[in-house]
Amino acid sequence: MKILGISGLENSVPFKREAWPGLDEHEYRMAQGMDSAAALVVDGVLVAAAAEERFDRQKHSARFPREAIRFCLAEAGLSIYDIDEIAHGFDYEPYRELYLHDSFSKARYEQVYSHEAILAQVQRDLPGCPLEKIHFVGHHLAHAASAALTSGWDECLVVVNDAMGEVESISVYHFREGKLQRLRTISANDSIGVLYSLVTLHLGFEFNSDEYKIMGLAPYGDPTRFRPFFEKHLELRDDGTIRIPILRLNHTRDECEYYSATRAYLEEHLIPHRQRNQSVNPNHEDVAAALQECLERCVMHVCEHFGEQTGLRRIALAGGVALNCTANGKLLRSGLFDEVYIQPVAGDDGSALGAALYRASLTDLICNRRMPTPLLGPGCTQIEIDAALARHAGKIRVQRFDSLRATCECAAHLIAEGKVLAWHRGRMEYGPRALGNRSILADPRRHQMRDRINAMVKKRESFRPFAPACSIEDAHRWFEISPGIHLPYMVSIVYVRPDMRAQLPAITHVNGTARLQTVSHADNPDFHELLLAVGRVTGGQMVLNTSFNVKGQPIVNTPDEAIETFLGTGIDCLFLENFYVTRATA
Repeated sequence: MKILGISGLENSVPFKREAWPGLDEHEYRMAQGMDSAAALVVDGVLVAAAAEERFDRQKHSARFPREAIRFCLAEAGLSIYDIDEIAHGFDYEPYRELYLHDSFSKARYEQVYSHEAILAQVQRDLPGCPLEKIHFVGHHLAHAASAALTSGWDECLVVVNDAMGEVESISVYHFREGKLQRLRTISANDSIGVLYSLVTLHLGFEFNSDEYKIMGLAPYGDPTRFRPFFEKHLELRDDGTIRIPILRLNHTRDECEYYSATRAYLEEHLIPHRQRNQSVNPNHEDVAAALQECLERCVMHVCEHFGEQTGLRRIALAGGVALNCTANGKLLRSGLFDEVYIQPVAGDDGSALGAALYRASLTDLICNRRMPTPLLGPGCTQIEIDAALARHAGKIRVQRFDSLRATCECAAHLIAEGKVLAWHRGRMEYGPRALGNRSILADPRRHQMRDRINAMVKKRESFRPFAPACSIEDAHRWFEISPGIHLPYMVSIVYVRPDMRAQLPAITHVNGTARLQTVSHADNPDFHELLLAVGRVTGGQMVLNTSFNVKGQPIVNTPDEAIETFLGTGIDCLFLENFYVTRATA
């Protein structure tokens, strides 16, 4: 059984632009269906997956994932005619009647949300594909399947938490014997994800994109000043649900479309909104701290209630809110559950995976094993590397090593010398995190490294921390975790050991935490080999690891993109498989 999962609603933003011309550009991100992707499941096993943004180079692209589909098919040696089913990670059909009460809503449904709109895109980009092969999976059901069916467990609690699915913001499921039983949903009218995004926008950042920046800003602030505001506006109910009254202030179509009444309330009762060119000040830090605390209260409340109600001691999480590493770390440390699994592609690109896995589960052809490090995107051939090197021949110098070990030894010495290097090797990561195959790497021991990388390539806010990648064998020396604990996805915050914080200034956040990725030989043997080589030189099997991209662009995909990004930044050198690339003028 070959099932192709897809996500995204291509017409969502174009429809909004036509209906509401002249909005602030950032308000057009208040739309469903971003982060389109494709994932291919063959006989219950995930074999390839990628987000469309890595191909069309539009961050958070919502386009029909034509190029991602082409990659998945090519990776498996299949054509579209070999596919048994295509599963889309939204299904608005059960809510059709809600959209038929006026001509505007009806037009939006028909052009953006309907099965017919998606089928038209399939016909356009996959000509000849039989339309009877297309199936639709509810958005939260897809998210839930993406977590439950990659957890490796026979039974667990599943919590999906995002801005919204079709009509809901949180869904809770009991997963048992391959089936998902929905226990509770919370309406999108009470979405903690939407509230977090609106305050993100209020603080001068991007809605539905920059929430992780608020997570990084929060430790600089004191939550006590604005805690009463958020306690007032997040009601924790005895049945495990929540209510957020200020999201219910929006009544007209315009108010509901871009939450203008809620935003006006924030302006009047919280603090004035921050202009994008305005410096971040202590007021913004304190709001961020209180907002993050508010989100954590919500997560803990929902998870604790349904954990106690079901008696389940394992929990799996998905949805965009599940990418909040600080909340995940708190849940991990809480002791509420014996095991916590966060599906690493928890955002909407992961709903493509979930849609495919859910459809596969209906046939009982599913291989439920813990998702490995999701290195599921394109790799590159020697022909592609040679061609890229040739195209840039006048701008670069190239040295080829004859083995991975020699490559890693060279890279390790450069890192120890304080160089910042780009590392492009193997298959690209599926999901938002750079997990060692499309990375910028540096020495975590150097205090100035954070500012240096920001200045030379990332161009990002100074308050945002960088993450460490550490061998699984060495991680417990540096971080407050048990020996051998498996944290391969970079989705949880842990504490740096107090006596080690001064030794790791580039990756230790202001509150003593780090967004740790542990790396084992089984997870990623090449990256693991590099960390071992770094350890032989520095005494610590660890690097600062950040994504290989510049601000506003997706992570690089091809060798050409790797070389062009390297040349366009201040990165010291590039390792492209076993090729060591420097500038011709260096």
